[in-house]
Amino acid sequence: MPITSVVPIRVVEGGRVALAGSDLPTEVIPSVVVGEEPARTLFASSTRIVIDLPEDAEGGRTPIRIDNVPGETVYVSIGAVWATGLHQVDNPVFDREGNLYVTYSGTRGQEVPVSIFRVGPNGRRESYVSGIVNPTSMTFDASGQLYVSSRFEGSIYRVFPNGTHEPYASDLGIACGLAFDRKGVLYVGDRSGTVFAVQPDRTVSAIATLPPSVAAFHLSVGPDDCVYISAPTLGPYDYVYRLDPATGAIDKVSSRFGRPQGIAFDSQGALYVVEALAGSNGLYRVRQDGTTELVVAGQSLVGVAFDPSGGLVVTSNDTAYRLNVPIRPLV
Repeated sequence: MPITSVVPIRVVEGGRVALAGSDLPTEVIPSVVVGEEPARTLFASSTRIVIDLPEDAEGGRTPIRIDNVPGETVYVSIGAVWATGLHQVDNPVFDREGNLYVTYSGTRGQEVPVSIFRVGPNGRRESYVSGIVNPTSMTFDASGQLYVSSRFEGSIYRVFPNGTHEPYASDLGIACGLAFDRKGVLYVGDRSGTVFAVQPDRTVSAIATLPPSVAAFHLSVGPDDCVYISAPTLGPYDYVYRLDPATGAIDKVSSRFGRPQGIAFDSQGALYVVEALAGSNGLYRVRQDGTTELVVAGQSLVGVAFDPSGGLVVTSNDTAYRLNVPIRPLV
C-alpha cells in the first residue's frame, strides 16, 4: 500500500498533514486528492509527502489518495466549522449541557455589541453577554457559574445564566487566563508578568512572577492541583510552566513551543497546548517526559476545549472547529 499512515489524523482549515509510505511516486510532484479536492504538495520523497488541506475540503471523515496510484484508502478527520465571526484570544469553554461559549474580544478599548456568544450542540449561535470590554478568558466554577476577564479593565466578571453580569475582582493588570482549583480559588494571569489568586472571599494576592507575554497568559489547573501556564514571548522558544500554589515553586514542563497559546487538560488528565508558530501550527499533547505529539493540525489556532462527551473544539481568532474523533489516551 503506497500510503501507510497520516499524521496527524485530525486537521482543520489551513492545516498541514504528512503522508507516510513506501515507494511513493517521485518522478513528478505527486497529485494528492483529499475527498474530491486536490491538495497542494509541499514536500515529496519516496517515504513521505506533506500537503496543505484544500480550502474546500468537506468536514468529517475524508479519504486521502494519491491520484492514479492504487492502494487501500486512508482517512483524515476534518474539523467542521461550528461558529464564525468571533474574536478569540484564549480558549472557548463548554458548560455541562454541551453549549460552547466564545468571545468577540475586539481591539483594545473597543466595546462591541456582543461580548460572548453561546453555541448550542446543534451549532446554533446566539448572543449571550454584552457590555464587557475586551472579554478575554473564560472559565466555570464548580457550581457551573461562568466567569470572564476583561484585559482592558483588569477585571473579572461573574456571568449569570440569563447573561447579566457583575464585577467579581479588579486591579488584576492585563487580565487574561482564568482557572479555578478544587478549593474555589480563581487564578488569573496578568500578561505583564503576574499570576494572581482570588480567594472565595474575593481577597486577591500575587503568587508568582513570570516573563511578560506579547499576547496573553493562558492558564489551566491540572489533576495535581498545580496551575499550568503558557505565555508566548518574542523569544525563539517558550516554556509551559507549572506553578504549585501551595509553595510558590515554578517548574518548566516543556520548552518545545515557539508561540504557545491555549492550554487545557482532557478528562484523562493529559495536557494539551496550542502552538501558533508558523510551520508548527496545531494542537499538541504533552507527554510526561515533556515531549509532544501533534494531534490536530491547523492554521493560526489560539484555543482548545473538550466537551462533556469527549469531543473537541479548536479555535482560530475568528472560527471554531469541531472534531468528533476521540483522542486515544496516552499509554
